Amino acid sequence: MQPFHPHARRRRAQGALAILVLGLGTLGFAFFETQVLKNDTYVLQSEANRLRPLPLPPPRGTIFDRNGEIIADNVPGYALSVLPGPEDSVRATLERLAPLLDLTPSRIDALMARRRRAPGQPLLVSSDLTFDQVSAIQERRLFLPGVYVDERPKRRYPDGPAVAHLVGYIGEISEEELARPEYEGYSAGQLIGKAGIERRYEHILAGTPGVRYVEMDAHGRIVGEYAPRRVVQPIPGEDLHLHIDLDLQRWVARIFPDSMRGAIVAMEPGTGHVLAMYSNPSFDPNLFVGGIDPEVWRRLTQDPAKPLLNRATDGTYPPGSVFKLVTAAIAMELGVLDPDQPLPIPCRGGMQYGNRYFRCWERAGHGYVTLPDAIKVSCDVYFYQVGLKIGLERFLSEGTRLGFASTSGVDLPSEKAGIFPDGPRWYRRRWGWDPTQAEVLSLAIGQGANDQSPMRMAQLFAALAANGRVMAPRIAVGEDGRERQWNLGWDDRTLASLLEGIRRVTVPHGGGTAGMSALEHWDWRGKTGTSQNAHGDDHAWFVGMAGPRGGKPEIVVSVLLEFGEHGWVAAQYAAKTADYYLRRKYGMPTDTVQTLMEHYRAGRPARWAQAQ
Repeated sequence: MQPFHPHARRRRAQGALAILVLGLGTLGFAFFETQVLKNDTYVLQSEANRLRPLPLPPPRGTIFDRNGEIIADNVPGYALSVLPGPEDSVRATLERLAPLLDLTPSRIDALMARRRRAPGQPLLVSSDLTFDQVSAIQERRLFLPGVYVDERPKRRYPDGPAVAHLVGYIGEISEEELARPEYEGYSAGQLIGKAGIERRYEHILAGTPGVRYVEMDAHGRIVGEYAPRRVVQPIPGEDLHLHIDLDLQRWVARIFPDSMRGAIVAMEPGTGHVLAMYSNPSFDPNLFVGGIDPEVWRRLTQDPAKPLLNRATDGTYPPGSVFKLVTAAIAMELGVLDPDQPLPIPCRGGMQYGNRYFRCWERAGHGYVTLPDAIKVSCDVYFYQVGLKIGLERFLSEGTRLGFASTSGVDLPSEKAGIFPDGPRWYRRRWGWDPTQAEVLSLAIGQGANDQSPMRMAQLFAALAANGRVMAPRIAVGEDGRERQWNLGWDDRTLASLLEGIRRVTVPHGGGTAGMSALEHWDWRGKTGTSQNAHGDDHAWFVGMAGPRGGKPEIVVSVLLEFGEHGWVAAQYAAKTADYYLRRKYGMPTDTVQTLMEHYRAGRPARWAQAQ
């Protein structure tokens, strides 16, 4: 065997050294690239692996009434989110949470569907945890990777059902809503206003979310907040003040009969400021906070009484005899009616027109009456003749010009427009037949193709009480409704005749249809309406106005009772509403005569006496 040559050994050593130097150089360059050239990139990747951003929802703005009372505010609450992760891991976590949060299989499926739509976002499971649920989850944190419980503001509606249709409710933003331009910048799981004032003024109340970072271990468990990372604090929503008188709103909800459906609207004349708006049956908007239970939602949506329907703005009904004021005004403005002269045909319980006999509600008849008395007793025969004097085409033209086929313009996210034909061809388009002149007899008494909302009728009387002009109804302070001002355009004689007629309606023992609703301390006038209903008993209407004796009206009240049968029934609730508001405004007791005597004995100033 030949000995190993020294030169060969040297070459091999030099080769090994070269390989070693090359390897160390490669490693050195890699370290230099990692630590220096791409330091920021790898730091970000490292942080992304162990840090997770969590949204911080802002507190929504508080909603106040005109006197500073709270209609909606926020209280501390607890929310639970599951951080992004593989689909099977997220589902397994939800299944572990199911017995603690009462998650049904259908609810888990719905949450997983939402997770698939936004896989990179934390999945909000509940925003309304109880303290017991929070405790149970914290005890099991080791077995619930990716679960995060945080304290966040929780919406609260102290008066619940009394303000439900007015204020609306909040809920989680839907995929469809996320696609709308108005919700640009919103993310899945965020809470938004879904109805009422909450939705209409979402851009004011919502605020801007913040963000915080939490640190994760290798098993996906949260080990704490990442202190060096600056937390971006949420920007709270702005507060909102309403024209609503919350005490009056509570009163209206209290006096409304539980067994009946309908609505009450109270408004300031001229300004259009809405003092109260109540719809019955109602619901509790607090049920929607943190996500409404599917069974509760099913009951609300399938209830034949439709508790989610705001009857004040989205319910339309034949206005009945309340519309006789519009009929009379159109005729006077056209110069075909002298309010001080009776019409040729006396009321004998009805009148013949063509081959049909049109009855009056009073079978005994009213005889010869002038306009103010025709309004007082609500004589159908008188207004049949007024309708014929106007003629169908002119009646439809004038009614459309006055806006009875449109909305009132109230600042709510939805309002149903009134139904009123724009001309005879409307009947052909809608129902496929042409009307005869006899159609105007039904329209003249507020029947036929004419449906209006309680809000619209309140607006009509608010204009009537303010020389024929009124702003669009406004619930929130800051918008005066000037862009939708309603000018009836009726002259002084027309307005005076109508006001005299509705004054006679409420005179006690005066023979008017609402004499039993007379108020002791206030000028109270209005018009009853009983509208025929193809689905059951007649609907009852009353719209009235009240104020200090000898002064201007300060409140208008519109009442609609579904299946209420007689307008004088609705008049009682309208009178109670107006009386309560004015008594409070002028410092009068609102309960009993005994309270009034206590004020006298105590020597308290009776500011209300100045209104007499």
